[in-house]
Amino acid sequence: MSEPTAPPADPAVDVTVETTPEGAEQPRTESHDPAVPAAYAAFMREGWGDRTLEVPRHPVAERAAERRARLSEAFPDDRLVLPAGTYKVRSNDTDYRFRPDTAHTYFSGNQTSDAVLVIEDGQSVLYARPRSERDTDEFFRDRQYGELWAGRRPSAQEISDSLGIEVRHVKDLPSFDDDRKVRDLTTDEDLARVADELRLVKDEWEVGELQEACDITALGFEDSVRDWDRVLEFGERWIEGTFFRRARAMGNDIGYDSICAGGSHATTLHWIDNTGSIEPGKLVLLDMGVEGHNLYTADVTRTIPVDGTFTPLQRELYDLVQQAQQAGIDAVRPGVPFLAAHHAAMDVLAHGLEGMGLLPVSAEEALDPESKVYARWTLHGTSHMLGMDVHDCGRSSADIYPKGDLAEGMVLTVEPGLYFQEDDLLVPEELRGIGIRIEDDILVTADGNRNLSASLPRTSADVEEWMGRLRG
Repeated sequence: MSEPTAPPADPAVDVTVETTPEGAEQPRTESHDPAVPAAYAAFMREGWGDRTLEVPRHPVAERAAERRARLSEAFPDDRLVLPAGTYKVRSNDTDYRFRPDTAHTYFSGNQTSDAVLVIEDGQSVLYARPRSERDTDEFFRDRQYGELWAGRRPSAQEISDSLGIEVRHVKDLPSFDDDRKVRDLTTDEDLARVADELRLVKDEWEVGELQEACDITALGFEDSVRDWDRVLEFGERWIEGTFFRRARAMGNDIGYDSICAGGSHATTLHWIDNTGSIEPGKLVLLDMGVEGHNLYTADVTRTIPVDGTFTPLQRELYDLVQQAQQAGIDAVRPGVPFLAAHHAAMDVLAHGLEGMGLLPVSAEEALDPESKVYARWTLHGTSHMLGMDVHDCGRSSADIYPKGDLAEGMVLTVEPGLYFQEDDLLVPEELRGIGIRIEDDILVTADGNRNLSASLPRTSADVEEWMGRLRG
């Protein structure tokens, strides 16, 4: 993090000079900040224009109001409290970039830090931290909230105009010491469950946000392949950085730490170190997703040959995984169990493993829930819900998700894989160190499904053609 260059503080000067008016919140400063004499502080509090911003109505404003109404109906006698969260320290005095709590933003549209949404009696108030006041030191001294340090935060009125909700300063947040039951999303399991269940079905606007995230993600994959000479030179790190550039340029961020796994790293399901080399003759597994400006994220995986062409063994394994994925996608439609895609994909993989002579029992026996020995080489479930969180709606009742049925408007991943560990003595040596996963983001439609990430090739032949075209 770069800072303005300042002259070293005079050790004879007290750097903790109190210049903030009595009763005002003390600014967040550091021990190495230079002293602030009273004259300088007073001079900094005058002569500033009161510039206001014309903020457009956020497209989620009306939807968020409807969402709050549904949440309130589930707890009509209670006070509901949904905090946005605050900054988290990365190291010493530097913070991670702020990302608000998902439920807070879903029900309010707000993405500023330190805010709290309160819903009671069908009415909502957003307690927020607006931009710095000019009559205190916060404006020019505070490293976390000060406008001259951290940028201009919106005013309370600007937030209200944009989101269509009453906004008050977070310092006015009540103590809630009356007899009314208070449900805090961070501690109340019932509120967290209902909030997640209300997010399971996406409306048309949300689907559009997810589609945009998938489209930008596809561009990030293409960027990586176009830069393949640099990938070969610098390895996994180059892919991670290349994809991140696209995510920041066109979206908000990455939706999760990118997995850029060359060679045997692909057999580690969540390989996020991304420190390895990309070696000719091997495969590289790329699991990456862009988070859009309204926090909806894609989650896409492709496994591609470093040389641009699969070897016969790689192609055989890849085609098996792709067939399993297609079976899983074909199983997605309204009214079927959420686990239908998993069962369909595992059926293909188990029979494939049987055909390779790896199973100690028949495929049918291996698929028995009391056995599942095939899972030594598949390891994980085939699907999870997707939305504002990459693993979306995880606090829903298990009877609804994952044990419930799919409904139109739900979005889930379909991502089977095969993983042969380097030290697995139960597979032939030529298989060891190979990991393959293919993942797409699937919308449940009225008559079946739609692949939101279909712009990226999936078959082995299409992957080879795609790589050849992009690498020139």
